[in-house]
Amino acid sequence: MRESPLADRTVVVTGAARGLGAALAREVARRGARPALLGHEQRLLDELAARLPAPALAIEVDVTDVEALRSAAGEVRRRLGPPSVVVANAGVAQAGPFAATDPADWRRVIDVNLTGSAQTARAFLPDLRATAGYYLLMASLASLGAVPLMSAYCASKAGAEAFAHALRAEVACQGVAVGIAYPNWTDTDMVRDGDRHAALRELRGRMPGPARRVHPVEPVVERIVRGIEHRRTAVYAPGWLRLVQPVRAALPPLVLRLSRPGLSRLEAEGRLAPTGLLGAGGDADAAASRRDP
Repeated sequence: MRESPLADRTVVVTGAARGLGAALAREVARRGARPALLGHEQRLLDELAARLPAPALAIEVDVTDVEALRSAAGEVRRRLGPPSVVVANAGVAQAGPFAATDPADWRRVIDVNLTGSAQTARAFLPDLRATAGYYLLMASLASLGAVPLMSAYCASKAGAEAFAHALRAEVACQGVAVGIAYPNWTDTDMVRDGDRHAALRELRGRMPGPARRVHPVEPVVERIVRGIEHRRTAVYAPGWLRLVQPVRAALPPLVLRLSRPGLSRLEAEGRLAPTGLLGAGGDADAAASRRDP
């Protein structure tokens, strides 16, 4: 394997305890980077850090707490050196009819996915300016086209995409590059938990063939890390998702036509109950937010 541009660089990954975040940390460490693992679940972060083939640092932090993030940034700087890459990967999701959703769960998705991504940038921008670094925001297929039953998730990811576009224009003159990653359905705890719910299975099942497929974590991470190495403005995983960009305006009426019959049936059958925060990561976030209201 050729030497990676990430070799001997500090790379921060939020939401690193599991799923895409943990896999990203493993891959950048394999390429010679020093990973800083941020997220909930200190035990999992410590275990991951101990298994990595490069010096690593594990810090338990809530990405919605900007002062805690600033403290974490200082610790990363002291112990690993100023980061050249920051990946705002932390995210949660919940699903269900908007009117029936717990307002606290709905707001938490916005706080973590949108506000948390912005607070991560705020805390680490001084370091990225110093290193002429790269900030990657983890968006989603949901940033490109909103779907029913996931209003908070779609709103948060669309907002995060818009934030990244605005930030890119602000910091380009300072030598900082900003990228957006657009992964499709990926085989993580969150997606597997979503598939336990009839409404989400129906939602994904009615998507066009390529869009409904759940992708293994490894090729998604490989594509994202290659995007990081090249400081890409946009990273699509899988690559065909870039074809959605020119036709985004056509998606809302298509989604309406495809989803309406199935949702009407599920509503009549009483199978549209809200899910709460999805996956083990959602459970960890809920537990942490209860500890620190």
